[in-house]
Amino acid sequence: MAEESNQVQISIFGQEYSVKAPADPDYIKKIAEYLDGKMREVQSGFSTTQSSTRIAILAGMNITDEYFTARQSDESGSSEAEQKISSLIELIDDSL
Repeated sequence: MAEESNQVQISIFGQEYSVKAPADPDYIKKIAEYLDGKMREVQSGFSTTQSSTRIAILAGMNITDEYFTARQSDESGSSEAEQKISSLIELIDDSL
């Protein structure tokens, strides 16, 4: 059985959109609110009004940076955990 798509009305940077997606409507709204906030944050860094395309690209770059930073942090955390596990296994092996 195929997942049902939900039609959701969202607002991003003053524009209304109708989004149809197979996800929880509240989740879709949270994503839209996050993007809207990031775009407004970028716009606030300029003394003059910028095009919404420019703001969207810069906000997208900021969000991508957040994602890459989080992913790198997760990867280094996994690597650190693997090293600790290996050390513990060696200690156990040595004591047996």
